Amino acid sequence: MQIGLVGDIHGAWDEQDTRFFNTAGYDALLLTGDLPRFVGSLPIARALSALTPPAYMIAGNHDATGLVQLYAEMADHPRLKRVTALGMPERVARLAETLSPITLGAYSRHPLAENLDLVVARPHAMGGDRLYFRDYLSRVHGVTDLDGSRAALCRVIDEAARDIVILAHNGPAGLGETPDAPFGCDFDPARGDFGDVDLAEAITHARATGHRVRAVVAGHMHHLSKDGRVWRRTAAVAHDTLYINAARVPRIENGGARRHHIALDVTENETTAETRWVDADGNIVAREALPVTDDGASPAPVDAL
Repeated sequence: MQIGLVGDIHGAWDEQDTRFFNTAGYDALLLTGDLPRFVGSLPIARALSALTPPAYMIAGNHDATGLVQLYAEMADHPRLKRVTALGMPERVARLAETLSPITLGAYSRHPLAENLDLVVARPHAMGGDRLYFRDYLSRVHGVTDLDGSRAALCRVIDEAARDIVILAHNGPAGLGETPDAPFGCDFDPARGDFGDVDLAEAITHARATGHRVRAVVAGHMHHLSKDGRVWRRTAAVAHDTLYINAARVPRIENGGARRHHIALDVTENETTAETRWVDADGNIVAREALPVTDDGASPAPVDAL
């Protein structure tokens, strides 16, 4: 099947995008979240709800959150985190309702094709150094730490088909520590690998239990570094799994003349992907196979890196 991948939107979506994806012929669409420029997801969610192909989204750290809440999470302020999380279950429920018929997933499994399932990972991921939005995850998903998140993901994987595609907001640990790595920390290089350890461990579990992880699709770490000096590697292959960072921000360039997404092809024996740029009329104006590194790296627990 062929799947359209849309990275972090951050406000860059309009009617031309909707028209294109409704007629492009993709079997499914995957969205990595972060709908608003900063906060306020519902306007973009309403626009996305007009999509007609089967579509699945994971919430990013900017979805159903607020300015003060984001500050509290970044500052790791315990009391402020608890206070600002109080209305988050209701905000997420409203986001899911507004997105419908798009499925907003979290620790969940969704059939894509015969013998191919989508596994949606931990929502609202904000980086690999700790469990962000703990109060919300505890109340809604029973997850209180990274070990609990790993266990929740493993339970979903255990129920999945042999072949799986994983949708996450942030990618897994283990794909590199430099700012140009798929999920390396560009805004503070000293923090190194900023991928999610719970996701890496769940991928290791999937392989150990006989699953084929065909692709892992994520975003969060934008292609261009915050200082505008580093372009990260956007894809990697390890142990027959294709890892894709789809977060081209902004995804609309040149006044709307170029619109970014990625086409993922999954066949019985091969998984490939290419970047596609589309103009406002829905014409593909550029396409390029994803530059892929294969250096034997593999997502793994931190103590194994």
